This record gives sequence, C-alpha cells and structure tokens, in this order.
Amino acid sequence: MNCSETVVRILTDTLQVPVPPEPDFALLGALPEFDSMAVVAVLTAIEDTFGFAVEDDAISADDFASVGSLCSFVEGQLKTVT
Repeated sequence: MNCSETVVRILTDTLQVPVPPEPDFALLGALPEFDSMAVVAVLTAIEDTFGFAVEDDAISADDFASVGSLCSFVEGQLKTVT
C-alpha cells in the first residue's frame, strides 16, 4: 500500500465515511465529519501508522485542505525521519 492509499484508508476508518482516493477531494471545511476531534484522531493514526511524531508547529490547516495536501504533508514528514 502506498502513502496515498494508506492516508485514504486512515481517513475512511477515522471519519467513518468513504473518502475517494482523489488528490483534489476536499477535506477540512467540506466534510462535516472532519471536525477538530477528527483532526486529532487522524493525526494520531498517521503518527502510529507511519512511525513519526508531528510537532504542533509543523502542521497547518492547509495540510488538511485535501487528500493530496495531506498526502504531501505525510510524504514530507517521512523524508525528514528517513
């Protein structure tokens, strides 16, 4: 499973709604299920799955704008830990 597929699976499992594997699929502000508690749950699942910790100042709302932006964030974090 690649990074994008894993992120989509995490989103689908956490939000309990189908999230299509489309990079432009809007997340924050577009899905009512994606509230502040869901953001924390998604971040925790990403940290657990990919094995890195996210610092508060390393992430912004822009990273949650779409599936593609969240995947880009994860890929960037993976580059810093490897």
